[in-house]
Amino acid sequence: MSRIGKNPVSIPAGVTVKINDNVIIVEGKLGKLEQPYSDVSIDVEPDAVVVNRPSDAKDHRAKHGLYRSLINNMIQGVSTGWTKELELVGVGYRASNQGQKLDLSLGFSHNIVLNIAPEVKVETISEKGKNPIVKLTSFDKQLVGQVAAKIRGFRKPEPYKGKGVRFVGEIIRRKAGKSA
Repeated sequence: MSRIGKNPVSIPAGVTVKINDNVIIVEGKLGKLEQPYSDVSIDVEPDAVVVNRPSDAKDHRAKHGLYRSLINNMIQGVSTGWTKELELVGVGYRASNQGQKLDLSLGFSHNIVLNIAPEVKVETISEKGKNPIVKLTSFDKQLVGQVAAKIRGFRKPEPYKGKGVRFVGEIIRRKAGKSA
């Protein structure tokens, strides 16, 4: 039984939710998101969105909670937005941006230049004595997570010294080095 799917999603002020041909459209002050859906019915009430399933089949139960979570993420995204922060840990690791171009220096022989999607706002914070931070902000949770995972994938944190690109607050499991 889906406990998540049963909860209605409240609609904050300034957000509109519409349904057109099995596509749910959520619009807010930060942007507009669309999500196709199947195997569930979605009812839009004045102050909430309710997801219902036709039967207790395994596929219907799985999609019940899935679409409720996706709709919740869409509504939260267009009203408040999503933010991911990445920390560059390592000697000489630097980050800078010019508009939507992110320039990363991660210890390779060359800098990595990444073009960020226009829906994602990128900001780099470099303070003396602290690790550089790359801050990604957007109304699309999936897109922010995908861009953050791509940046992290360039230099994943290693378990011995902890060097690499990690999420702010992420705990890296450390290993002991070889003993002499």
